[in-house]
Amino acid sequence: MPDDPTKKEETEEKEEKQGLFSKLKEIAYGMSAHDMSRYALRTRASMEHLFILITMGDLIGVPILPPYYSLRLLPYVVPNISTWKRRMLREKDVSDAMF
Repeated sequence: MPDDPTKKEETEEKEEKQGLFSKLKEIAYGMSAHDMSRYALRTRASMEHLFILITMGDLIGVPILPPYYSLRLLPYVVPNISTWKRRMLREKDVSDAMF
C-alpha cells in the first residue's frame, strides 16, 4: 500500500497549526505570567535561605537556634548545605539586589 499524499498534507497542516498555537501560547505566557513565576521562585529561594540560616546558622557563626533543634532538622537540610554556604559567604555587590 503506497502512502496517500493527501494524508501527509493533512498531518503537516495539523502539525503547523499546533506549532503556531504553541508559539502563541508561549508568547501569551511570556507577556502575562513569566514575571510572576520568576518572582515566586525568587521569594521561595529567599525563604529557603532564611530557613537554613535560622536552623544551620552556627555553621557560619550565627547561632540562632539551640543545636538540638538544628540536629533534628539536619536530615532535611543536608542536600542544600553546600550551596547555601557558598551563597551566604559569596561577596555581595549592590547590583545583585537590582536583579
